[in-house]
Formats: sequence, C-alpha cells, structure tokens
Amino acid sequence: MMQLTAYRGRRVVVLGLARSGVAAAKLFHGIGADVAVNDRKPREECPEASELEALGISVQCGGHPEGLVNEETALLVKNPGIPYSAPPVAAALRLGVEIVTEVEVAGQLSQAPIIGITGSNGKTTTTTWTGVLLEAAGLKPLVAGNIGRPLSEAAQEAAADGWLVAELSSFQLKGTRDFHPRIACLLNLAETHLDYHGTMEDYVASKAKLFENQTEEDTAVYNADDAVCRDLSQRFRARKLPFSLVSRLDAGVCVEPPYPSVKPGDDEPEEERRIVYRDGHGGEVAILPVDELGIPGRHNTANALAAIAVALAAGADPERLAEPLQVFRGVEHRLEYVGRFGGVNYYNDSKATNPMATTMSVLSLPSPVVLIAGGLDRGSDYMELLPIFRTRLKALIAFGETREKLRKVAESAGLPAVKIVEPVGDAEATLRRAVEEAASLAQPGDTVLLSPACASWDMFPSYEVRGRMFKHSAHTL
Repeated sequence: MMQLTAYRGRRVVVLGLARSGVAAAKLFHGIGADVAVNDRKPREECPEASELEALGISVQCGGHPEGLVNEETALLVKNPGIPYSAPPVAAALRLGVEIVTEVEVAGQLSQAPIIGITGSNGKTTTTTWTGVLLEAAGLKPLVAGNIGRPLSEAAQEAAADGWLVAELSSFQLKGTRDFHPRIACLLNLAETHLDYHGTMEDYVASKAKLFENQTEEDTAVYNADDAVCRDLSQRFRARKLPFSLVSRLDAGVCVEPPYPSVKPGDDEPEEERRIVYRDGHGGEVAILPVDELGIPGRHNTANALAAIAVALAAGADPERLAEPLQVFRGVEHRLEYVGRFGGVNYYNDSKATNPMATTMSVLSLPSPVVLIAGGLDRGSDYMELLPIFRTRLKALIAFGETREKLRKVAESAGLPAVKIVEPVGDAEATLRRAVEEAASLAQPGDTVLLSPACASWDMFPSYEVRGRMFKHSAHTL
C-alpha cells in the first residue's frame, strides 16, 4: 500500500498544474519530498506556478524537459487528462517508476470513508444529488473530485464521522492501485474517450478499478439495466445494491411499476410511478413518486435511483430523502434551464460530451427541439443520434470539428432544417452565430438546446466555458 511518508526526501514529479496538480505538489512538499512540477503550457498560461515557487517548489513550464523523469524519480503524479503516451509518462513506464493520479493519494489521506461515483453519463448530477441527500440525512458529506475540487485537498478536511463523496472519471481511476471506496457506484457505460483509452476494453477496465479493492464489508451500487454494468457486477466482492428503471428488484432501488423498456421515447402508458427500496428480506419502503423529482427526464430518474441507493448504503434514513429529491434542481451545464426569450425556451447542456448524453437530454424535453451540437472530433460517425434526429428535432445547428459529420446524420434522418456554422472570429463569436441561427428557426413554444455530443476542446478550454458563453448569447439575443 502506498505510504505518503515513504516519499520524504525522494524525488516526486507532478505532471500538469491546474488545481489537482497544485494540491498534489503542496502535499508532497509538505511531507518533505523533493518535488518537481512540470506543465507543457507556456509560463504565462500557468498562473499557479508562482504560488508553488514561493513555497520553494521547482516548476518548469513550456514543454517537457529531457530527464524530467529519471532513475532517481520515486513517483509520478500525473494530471488525469495527460495521456500515457506523453514523453514523461512513457519514460516513467520504461523506468518502472510508479504512476498515479491524485485520487490514489487522496485515498491514503482521507480519514472519512469514501464514496466513489463513476459512469459515462450522469456523474456530476448523481454526485451532487448524493451530497444533497447525505446532508439532509445529517451524514456530513464533503463533495469533490472530477466535479471541481481536487480530491487530495478535500481528503485532508473530510471528517472521520462524515463521508468524502467523489465524482471519478476513467482518466482518474486508470491511475489508481490501492484506492478503496467504502461505497462504489457505477451508473452506466457507453463508448467514449477512446481517443485516450485506445480500446473499449481499457475504458471499461479503468472504470472497474473503482471496485477492485472493495471487500465484503463494502457496498457496490450498479445499474442493473446496463448490460456492461451487469457483467462487471459478477466480479464484485462487495455487497451488491442494484438500481433499475425497468425491472422489479427484490433487493435494490427501482421504479414501481417499472418502465416498459430501456429505450426512452417509446410510447408508454400514463401510469403513476414511485421509487421504492426493497431490502431483500421482504421489507419495502416507498421513497416518493417519480413525478415529484426536482429535475425531469428518465435519465435523471436513473440518477436519482443511484443517489438514493448510495445514501441508503451510507446509513441515510429513507424517510428523510423525499424532500431533497424534490427540491434539487440539477447542476450547471447539465440540462440547465437558461430562460425563455421570444417565447422560446433555452437549455444549456454543455456537459453532454457524447451522443448518449445528448440523446437522453433531447428525449427529456418536449418537442420540437432546435439542437445546437458539435465539437471535438474523436472519430465517431454520430449515427447513434439518427433516431432522435428523425423523430424529435425540428432543426440542427452544427458547429465545431464535427459539423460535417452531424450534417450527414441529419441528411440520413431526412431533417429538412440544417444550418452549418463555420468559424467566425473566435470561439465565442462562432457560438453566438450558432445561437442566432437557432433563434431564427425557433418559434414560440419551441426549445433551443445546446447539447453538443462532443467534447469542447476543439474551440473552448472546457465545457463550462462553452456553456457560459451559450448562456450569455441567449440572454443577449
């Protein structure tokens, strides 16, 4: 097991600045390690460098210097997004240097038990909602990780009688070895991030690392409706607590009566559904009716089921969960209501960075929808969007690297209204043009939805920046 004090007086390289890199550098410097920090961005784009240098930590920006990772290096802590093909990482692999992300470090620091939440879609909503439920239950949660706050920083503050609730990406989990959450939650698995992982097998294996070190004393929450999640669950050693939209579970959290199929958008009988928990021994607790959840959409019902299962595993009283489930209104950039302008409703779903997320969001909103989509090209043909293009869209506004690919999907779907937005000046100007094109096609009662189905990095530094620019453009039409 990784012992942080074992690195006192030894060389530790932190690769990548940003918040997680700064937190890791300060931590290892604080225990007396010889810390070297490196970021390939130019110095003027690394405002964190001065803060670290003021502490006496060596920082090099503007590229990866030769010999950064050498025979004297005991540990490489890398930013999760840096690929394993990057020269310093490749050098560490060649020299047998231990490579971790700061999640592994946080696991050694936290006195609080850890809840780890991962999946292809819904992580931020479920993690935030879990924190809200635990807070309402008096269980002292501290929420961090991929959601924004570095996990290693939060781990130093988490109370032993509370919970450290962590949103975790596949990038973060790939760099773990001994990380051991008391409760681990797997929401779903879809083909994404293959430009980083190379294969779906490596992506799934990285997600599965969340459960590797769990024992029979721990709890594994998983989506019983997802075939890959079900297959992985056969390997879990922890107590299993599934959730399902479409199956009646004798032990787990489910919808009663179940939805008729996994495919959203099918014609469904109008029935009043409720969320129930069954303990596997004949006990049943009704949590609340589905239509009382604070955010709409079947995918958000699935997120609610997962958050409820995690909260119950953490010891929450089921009688105290209904109110926080009702008042929660979601998170920024995830099907976020922006406002009504000219009789048209605008929604910001910038965090939808793959086709599955976009599909779920479109199906959660009333038609007709004018969709703004496009972004970084990771090699997909986006044909999985064909069903919603055929049945749910009024128009498509496509921009970014994938604009022509999305046009082809729209043509295959027979969608008559398609606008391609070529780059106009900077990214903000291009996105504003896309919003203006959407507004020109939308009529009162319609919905304009930014749900890109792509990562933001072709034009924007993050999905947050993209979402905020969209909101500003909508408000200033």
